[in-house]
Amino acid sequence: MRFCGPNLLKLDSAMTRFLSAGLSLFLFVIVLILAPHEVRASSSPEVRVIPISGEVSPAMAAFVKRAAKEAHGASLVIFELDTFGGRVDSALKIVDTITHMEVPSAAWVKSKAISAGALIALSADALYMKSGTTFGDCAPITMSQDGPKMLGEKFQSPLRAKFRALARKNGYSEVLAESMVSADLEILSYEKDGTTLYVDRHDYEEMKEKPEHVKTVVKKGELLTMDDVEAKLLGFSKESLATADAVAQAFGYEGVEQKRVTPSWSEEFSGWILTIAPILMMIGLGALYAEIKAPGFGVLGVIGIVALGLALFGHHLAGLATYAEMMLIVLGFLLIVVEILIIPGFGVAGIAGFLMILVGLLLSLQDFTLPDPSLPWEATLFKVNLASVVLSFGGSLLLAMGAVRWLVPAMGRRVSGPYLEADLKESKAFSKESDRVSVGEKGRAITPLRPAGKARFGGEPFDVVTQGDFIAAGESVKVCAVDGNRIVVSKEES
Repeated sequence: MRFCGPNLLKLDSAMTRFLSAGLSLFLFVIVLILAPHEVRASSSPEVRVIPISGEVSPAMAAFVKRAAKEAHGASLVIFELDTFGGRVDSALKIVDTITHMEVPSAAWVKSKAISAGALIALSADALYMKSGTTFGDCAPITMSQDGPKMLGEKFQSPLRAKFRALARKNGYSEVLAESMVSADLEILSYEKDGTTLYVDRHDYEEMKEKPEHVKTVVKKGELLTMDDVEAKLLGFSKESLATADAVAQAFGYEGVEQKRVTPSWSEEFSGWILTIAPILMMIGLGALYAEIKAPGFGVLGVIGIVALGLALFGHHLAGLATYAEMMLIVLGFLLIVVEILIIPGFGVAGIAGFLMILVGLLLSLQDFTLPDPSLPWEATLFKVNLASVVLSFGGSLLLAMGAVRWLVPAMGRRVSGPYLEADLKESKAFSKESDRVSVGEKGRAITPLRPAGKARFGGEPFDVVTQGDFIAAGESVKVCAVDGNRIVVSKEES
């Protein structure tokens, strides 16, 4: 027993040293694995360039969101701007994406950043502009019969609030930022303690001690729009730089290789689909309606499914159509299929299916269900989308009627089947009457002919009809015409 005790102690001590060494080796390996990543992150900075070019749309918002997410580990993200603007809701999505980034960001105006582009430019941490570029003018407008029309205070107020928030975040003048949205503002400038200050005319008039040497920066009735020199003078642009490399150098990343992010094929496809979505919806609805009117299920049904599927797929890629809208449209389509294949005629199931498809398509055009009263552009967008769906539905009915009238018969001639190839113009009907009675044959009325009745020819009675005359029973008649089983007679003059 004494012999075993010391040996067990020695074994325990050796095991402890072995486990300790193994744990140290394991931790050392972990450090070796993790250390190179940190070294690469600190010694190899990365600059991403994300272009925002063309119309600001849901597809562009989806692209910027994806690109910003992929740039999570970068040292700097440069947003290259060349846009006249676009949809307000899409611009606000891009602004939210940029402001929530943990990576430093810079907006570089390559050509222009007008309207929604100006809003996006202000959301980055710093603004740079290329010489000769323009920036500003973000008044909300809508298209009317007379051309572009500026929307009123209801639309301008929430946008001004957004501009104020972005200006406050980056140290820009709030009143100057607001003057990009509202033309009713008149902005003045004055010097105080070596600093240029900006004030609205209304606030200036209420100042008890009015400063001297006041200048008008933005006249009433005008929107603030600047070139690169004016933007730097007014405190928006930090510097006029010719390239994105120069912007990276301004952040201390000279000579760092830049990775340019471009839209994927699906994002480009989504943008293209969104432009023709109303046409796809019209074709899809029209083809499905024509399929209901045509016997069986064939080419028109496939065309309808493909057209609506493309429209829905494009909206889904842009982040508009969720699984709820997709399920609603699929359910509506299934109801139409049940109506076609199971329930005769077109009734409740078919109507409910079409309504579900219409509601699903409407919701797939927007990222909200009902408009938010605090965001007036959503109400406008809802009306536009509703009109688009209704017009597509109306156009689909005309398209379906044309398909049923001309396309379906034309398709029938090209598809093998028991189709009638000739008309009945030259056909003739033969009967026992035409065999036994001929034109000009004479006989006698058995019953009064008023104008129909019976007459006897060659000892046999026949059903006859006059040309509208009344002929008494017993009078002589003559056959005028034989048309199938119809024998036409007239009174025989004595």
